[in-house]
Amino acid sequence: MPEYTKQELEDAHRALASTLQKCEKTQESPKLGASQRTLLERRIVALKVALALIEKESLGLGSEE
Repeated sequence: MPEYTKQELEDAHRALASTLQKCEKTQESPKLGASQRTLLERRIVALKVALALIEKESLGLGSEE
């Protein structure tokens, strides 16, 4: 598994958090069809998982330094 610097993880976290916020805002739109809503919900879950993993990895880096 590749190793990332603390800065790379912070940058990725910031970008994914922004995308998550936009997805959650879009989720409120009444114009979404059923399949679009399902896809968006799955993306939101995936982004939350990715953010949690980045946070976990960041904590690991902090204890090694």
